[in-house]
Amino acid sequence: MRFLLRRTSCVTRGGRSVTGSELASAIKAQALGFGFDLVGITRTGPAETAEHFDRWLADGHAGTMAYMEQHAETRRDSRRPFERGSSAIVVALNYGGREPTGPVARYARGDDYHDVMWRKLDKLHVWINNHVGDETRARGYVDTGPLLERDLAQRAGLGWFGKNTNLISPTLGSFFFIGALLIDLELEPDSPFEADRCGSCRLCLDACPTNAFAAPRVLDATRCISYLTIELRGSIPLDLRQAVGGLLYGCDICQDVCPWNVRFAADLREDAFRPRDIVRSNDARTIALELLAMDEASYQTAFRGSAMKRAKRRGLARNAAVTLGNIGDTRDIAALTRALDDQEPVVGEHAAWALEQMSR
Repeated sequence: MRFLLRRTSCVTRGGRSVTGSELASAIKAQALGFGFDLVGITRTGPAETAEHFDRWLADGHAGTMAYMEQHAETRRDSRRPFERGSSAIVVALNYGGREPTGPVARYARGDDYHDVMWRKLDKLHVWINNHVGDETRARGYVDTGPLLERDLAQRAGLGWFGKNTNLISPTLGSFFFIGALLIDLELEPDSPFEADRCGSCRLCLDACPTNAFAAPRVLDATRCISYLTIELRGSIPLDLRQAVGGLLYGCDICQDVCPWNVRFAADLREDAFRPRDIVRSNDARTIALELLAMDEASYQTAFRGSAMKRAKRRGLARNAAVTLGNIGDTRDIAALTRALDDQEPVVGEHAAWALEQMSR
């Protein structure tokens, strides 16, 4: 039997009316069956956090991430990226908060999460079409389009905004990716998550080694280690290099100390997110030496299909030099000396800084 699709709050199947609520329940059950850990539904519309986002941009907290200002008007209303989408199916996929902390943030150790999430969202869309017996129109978003996914996730009931700006689930913590499938179906929405369960806790704010939080729930990206080691293309500011410590790509510190993660973070279930060979040792010095020695060809081979390609070879080599300088092992002087002549000036600059650190 087939659904005869109507773009309203109900459809019919074999002469029986099926409500938007029943269809929403079926979709959510199937999303969990495809491996997502959380799923909720909300209607598209004006973003409640739009004013906060605009103020964040105006205060310069985006740093060199100029793409954040592009299509800012579109981000203010989730109907604009995909005008046909009246509902948003919002999903979360755990990436292993129980994995040991290390020099590479947990989210980036395996395959690129964008690809993994998009495949699952596409699979869900195909299932919906088969289930309703018609071609629905939909578009998936995973941290790349002009959409405030975190806003949609809170409205869909997945969690609240923590003081470290991450979305926190009361059952999963915050070590998860967020994705959204905007679709031209009027589905029964879930209730938004209204509670703030951070209370008086400020462990995340106090643990940040670079003091990147201008205030609770206000992240100054220009001081965040994730920004410094991934998004920043030029030189890491001198006054922040030592605070980066041995972190090579990203930072999990403000999540590691969160009591909700200490209690509820989940084991890694998605095989695609298991660490690839180059980061399997989880030893900062070992990984840094390998990164510093890479040429473009070996870099391309090691990081094919990895989120770590966002920093490019020069960024990873730059970060490696900073890490080695902070570790201060004199056995690495030869490797850093060779890096002085790297074809990318930013790598040589940071290698010189690292050697200077060792000479003190």
